[in-house]
Amino acid sequence: MRVAQIVSTFPPYRAGIGNVAYHLSWVLSEMGHEVSVFTTTQRTHGMLDESLPFHVNRLWPWFAYGNAAFLPQLVWKLRNFDIVHLHYPFFGGAEMVYLRDSIKKCTIIVHYHMDVFGEGLLKRFFSFHSTYIMPRILSHASKIIVTSEDYARQSRIADLLKEWQSKVITVPLGVNPEVFKPRLRNKELIDKYQLRNKKTILFVGALDRAHYFKGVTYLLKAFQLIASNDDYRLLIVGGGNLQKSFESLAVNYGLERKVIFTGHVSDNWLPYYYSLADVFILPSIDSSEAFGIALLEAMSSGIPVIASDLPGVRSVVVKDETGVLVKPRQIPLMAKYLRTILENPQTGNRFGAQARERVLKMYTWDIVGRDIDRIYREFAQP
Repeated sequence: MRVAQIVSTFPPYRAGIGNVAYHLSWVLSEMGHEVSVFTTTQRTHGMLDESLPFHVNRLWPWFAYGNAAFLPQLVWKLRNFDIVHLHYPFFGGAEMVYLRDSIKKCTIIVHYHMDVFGEGLLKRFFSFHSTYIMPRILSHASKIIVTSEDYARQSRIADLLKEWQSKVITVPLGVNPEVFKPRLRNKELIDKYQLRNKKTILFVGALDRAHYFKGVTYLLKAFQLIASNDDYRLLIVGGGNLQKSFESLAVNYGLERKVIFTGHVSDNWLPYYYSLADVFILPSIDSSEAFGIALLEAMSSGIPVIASDLPGVRSVVVKDETGVLVKPRQIPLMAKYLRTILENPQTGNRFGAQARERVLKMYTWDIVGRDIDRIYREFAQP
């Protein structure tokens, strides 16, 4: 089948929705689908699209702000596709998919990844969009994919999903367990970051304004509470336009020697950074975090995890089995559980082994790809 994947971001920009579209496009291409990705020209440095088994169309936006991009080109470029797979949110792209379907019917699959809240004026815009525009887009979908029932029940679209229950289906996200797997600690990275004989807390995520919800400020405050132990280090992997401000905050907290900011890390090197971790943490502060790909990467790598007790996220982590859940912004509790796992490696090893088993049973891209393929084939022409 000819499949169009519509997504606001795409590698080399490392963020959850773009990574999902990337891996789905890869696995669906291997299953025999003819996949074309439509995204923007933003954040494209370093990507060799010609080496991929699918085609990437990077469109120049008529207007762009953050990860939003107005792409009227989609109206005519989405002709002759069997499936139009829209990864939502995509402000400026989703509306064009809706317009395309209004002009000429097409089979739209909406992959609803998360609610969007924002701050300041953006908060008002997102609220307006969720109330008046997004329901129109969803009404044109042949299927609506949610990543967990838990998140769907708590999300802004909960009432709409009840109304359209027959076209809602749950498909979780995935990870490649052959890439993210238990490894010995990488000696080159240990020497680079002076981590020999240190217990390492790992955070992986984009450090830009679009990902304000990752909770890095709260993580730094929690680490400050336990940083008197000189054996502890906090490794923050990821880059973006907020990195400098987080670095300044670490200095203000007196943590400049114990918090390591790596900046952007290539996909080839990322699995080796997970090998450094004694515990992984996802301290997100609101439901803009709906699942947590980095959680799966850590779990697949056999690492115990601490995550915010948020809808969707808590469906990935089994409390006291694969890790620990903490209410958002609870700095003292976050610090307590970080210390507990760091000082009890047997517990951490048990959590990590059980996390790896859970990933292999439920969260590989092969499993996810087969689920998506079955959805597509419901709409195959006889």
